[in-house]
Amino acid sequence: MGYIMDLVDKVFGRRTTLASSLLLVGLIAGPSVTASARGPAFPVAPKPLFRDPIHDGAADPTLIWNRAKKEWWMFYTNRRADLANGDPKDVSWVHGTRIGIAVSKDNGNTWKYRGTSDIPYGGKDYTHWAPDIVYANGGYHMFLTVVPGTFKDWNAPREIVHFTSPDLEHWKLISKLEVGSDRIIDPSLYQLQDGTWRLWYKDERDHSHIHYADSKDLSGWTQKGVAVSDRSGEAPKVFRWRGSYWMITDVWKGLGVYKSDDLEHWTVQPNNLLQAPGTLPTDRSEGHHCDVIVHGDSAYIYYFTHQRDADTDPALAHSREHTVLQVTELHEKDGVLTTDRDSSVHVDLGRP
Repeated sequence: MGYIMDLVDKVFGRRTTLASSLLLVGLIAGPSVTASARGPAFPVAPKPLFRDPIHDGAADPTLIWNRAKKEWWMFYTNRRADLANGDPKDVSWVHGTRIGIAVSKDNGNTWKYRGTSDIPYGGKDYTHWAPDIVYANGGYHMFLTVVPGTFKDWNAPREIVHFTSPDLEHWKLISKLEVGSDRIIDPSLYQLQDGTWRLWYKDERDHSHIHYADSKDLSGWTQKGVAVSDRSGEAPKVFRWRGSYWMITDVWKGLGVYKSDDLEHWTVQPNNLLQAPGTLPTDRSEGHHCDVIVHGDSAYIYYFTHQRDADTDPALAHSREHTVLQVTELHEKDGVLTTDRDSSVHVDLGRP
């Protein structure tokens, strides 16, 4: 150290400040010193990743990069888990809320609650579920599942409604999606190579199969038919990774996986993701309704889990209805997707 300080004095003179000396020490010592001082580039994502502080019923996450604020935003269904009364026929606690928002300033590792989304549609008792959001034509486009009220059962109409926003905060109603069914939920968008937008969704009128529709401008939509019909499911998520297109759906026994070369013909993967229980607290039940973010050669899957069985909290009434958000990393080998929910994950969603 004395030799380095002598060198500092020769270069900068005897009046060199301590800060300047330390700066030169860092330059001479090389990157290993600064790396050890900073620690890992990205921390380990916590389990659970996020709990909603209002109702403890966070579900159905969708992520989008906020271009103005330079941070990731996560929109999620905000279910009123704290109001569940134990009656399986009364599902009013799943209804009656607006979409929650959480924000990450460290590329998707940790999240803080921001509030609820200001979406001008419907009365106070309307229900907002499971949006998907894309950036196109200079603005953000949200396709949102809307239930016109708060209901005690599942027998209610559901629609998908299109909104736009310049900043992810203030939303403007555009139109309701018209595809010939009054029971559609869980939109997922992807832009084809020719610029066409394709939207997948669950049609509850057709055995809860996944359907799809196309649009040139995100406004007028043409219903194209059934995408996958081997089983019922919901919450399709479509993305491209490692040379293939993938669709992940919630089949209530983990997440079903489909693979495609053209976004029209899909081959089902025999084994579901996140069906087997994990071993870590809060992540020991099957995974549900996911979003996937691809960054380079990495793909991260965000999903929610119920707090039941080993994670039941005796201090909470009807604890098994409480849900939390989780994240893990996807792996691909020989055309098959897997994930290890028990492994630590350092998330890096990048900065699009």
